Amino acid sequence: MSVEKMTKVEESFQRVMELKKMVDRWRNAHTDCLWQMTLAQRRNPYATLKMQDTMAQELALAKKQLLMVRQAALHQLFEKEHQQYQRELNQIGKAFYVERL
Repeated sequence: MSVEKMTKVEESFQRVMELKKMVDRWRNAHTDCLWQMTLAQRRNPYATLKMQDTMAQELALAKKQLLMVRQAALHQLFEKEHQQYQRELNQIGKAFYVERL
């Protein structure tokens, strides 16, 4: 074999080795990706359960806060109506009976 043929063979061998390394890297990356996906799928139910529990707690707190806000608004409405009735009674010369201790 001539020197030219030897260099061509060596070059083609190097290209083949580079392609083989590239394929190996791709396979490793693909395997890594599959492993990460299965790991995420295993973790996902626990994360979902935890998220559902957190959402339930937040919903309970939101309901409690809404109840307190509505009670405060109702209290303000009753106070406003009481003052209005008191003004109306004062206009006609009457008043609410208030027991003093």
